[in-house]
Amino acid sequence: MTTIASGTSGTDTLTRDALAVLQPGFTGTSAPSWLLRRLGEGLASVGLFGRNIASPAQLNALTAQLRAERDDVLVAIDEEGGDVTRLEVRTGSSFPGNHALGAVDDVALTEAVARELGRRLAVCGVNLNWAPSADINSDPDNPVIGVRSFGADTSLVARHTAAYVSGLQSAGVAACTKHFPGHGDTAVDSHHSLPRIDADLSVLQARELAPFRAAIEAGTRAVMSAHILVPALDPDRPATLSPRILTELLREELGYDGLIVTDGMEMQAIAGTYGIERGSVLAIAAGADAICVGGGLADDATILRLRDALVAAVRSGDLPEQRLADAATRVRALASWTASTRPGRPAVDDASGAGAVSPPGPGPGPGPGWEAESVGSSVGRSRAAAGADVGLVAARRALTVTRAERFVPVTEAPYVAAFTPVANIAVGDETPWGVAAELRRMLPGTETGSFAGERAGAEALTAAGPRRVVAVVRDIHRHAWMAEALDTLLAARPDTVVVEMGVPQSPPRGALHIATHGAARVCGLAAAEVIAGT
Repeated sequence: MTTIASGTSGTDTLTRDALAVLQPGFTGTSAPSWLLRRLGEGLASVGLFGRNIASPAQLNALTAQLRAERDDVLVAIDEEGGDVTRLEVRTGSSFPGNHALGAVDDVALTEAVARELGRRLAVCGVNLNWAPSADINSDPDNPVIGVRSFGADTSLVARHTAAYVSGLQSAGVAACTKHFPGHGDTAVDSHHSLPRIDADLSVLQARELAPFRAAIEAGTRAVMSAHILVPALDPDRPATLSPRILTELLREELGYDGLIVTDGMEMQAIAGTYGIERGSVLAIAAGADAICVGGGLADDATILRLRDALVAAVRSGDLPEQRLADAATRVRALASWTASTRPGRPAVDDASGAGAVSPPGPGPGPGPGWEAESVGSSVGRSRAAAGADVGLVAARRALTVTRAERFVPVTEAPYVAAFTPVANIAVGDETPWGVAAELRRMLPGTETGSFAGERAGAEALTAAGPRRVVAVVRDIHRHAWMAEALDTLLAARPDTVVVEMGVPQSPPRGALHIATHGAARVCGLAAAEVIAGT
């Protein structure tokens, strides 16, 4: 087993502080023994991913298991809604993402969506959400943000970021506004390498920082740093490792005093250049309070290495002991806040999960079962039911529909041709997207295929045969092969329906064009309703 620096007992203040600032993930749908042991030794946070979640009842049991070891543990999750979902990783989200909410531009709706999402997290025992994304989508070719952003307009993103923070935290779930100081103007995914933003300081102040100011004013309990290099702010170190950005800008200039969380330290922008041990020490020294690690690294050995690296850095003088103590204090303070706002835990039937979830969601077929509901008074249940379909309401309102004169609703089973790009790591490839599943429920016999590459259009035509074609694309402006495939399809079949589920930059085409502003399950359902004329 890895050992800590000589002279420490494993439970002293320094070691407990080093554990307290870590937010590790793990594998499995129940807590491993090593994780429970570390919670007893001072670990204060745990991060959940799709691999940890199978059902509401199972998630309730997991969070209860964690709290049996430490009652005030921070249980974090990356649940943005829309394309990025962990609760509904295998079915698609019941909530549209930020871009759809920005397209509607109704801050009351955004707040309501965030509140309902927060409520579902809270009753399952999750109390810190790594959301919302406050990034401005100023580069439409951005490979990692896209529909995760409320939009390209600064004031729009700022007001919806604030509304989202307010809605989420009104449900007792801490918001973690990300990715500071703004990841929108990048053409590189920081999961793979280090992006660089070369905007002038005046542009950054007026554009990138505005949504974070709004989030701070709204009381966001946490802010997540970005693994990006911004020379106008710090020419040498990425934001996560920069005292100029985390301490001088975020703390001192913007006046933020809540928790600063790093983005995943195993991402190549940090791990590939500094290594996660050295990167974690530099991040805490720069002003970060919590080290997120676990998207790809999720074992005891990693946590012990990071703990020991922090302890050794204090002992060598590379990391001031007071800085580590302050970081640990902020983690515990947020844990205390979430414990004080935690709702009464729902009773869960071990066999069915009854009491933890309401009946399946709205629409023509079974929902994913995540309409979690507190078990309390009938008044509480009626209020929950009233907001349960807010995600579908928002998805319907977000649609931009362009009909040609020749459009006729699809009333017989069509062929759905999904032109599928490679998913970015934040979204993952586990989560289904498109309209096929919803159309199949409305129009039994609907068939589908996934296509990519230079022959995608011809292959889709062959597979469709005589059936009506519904072409589903995602960020067609970013993929030349996809645009060529759609050209081929429309030339042969001008009655094709086109559904754009990414950022709608290209002009509408087809007999019917629907821009959903995201690929959540409810976005697909809303589009299918229009296609079928319902």
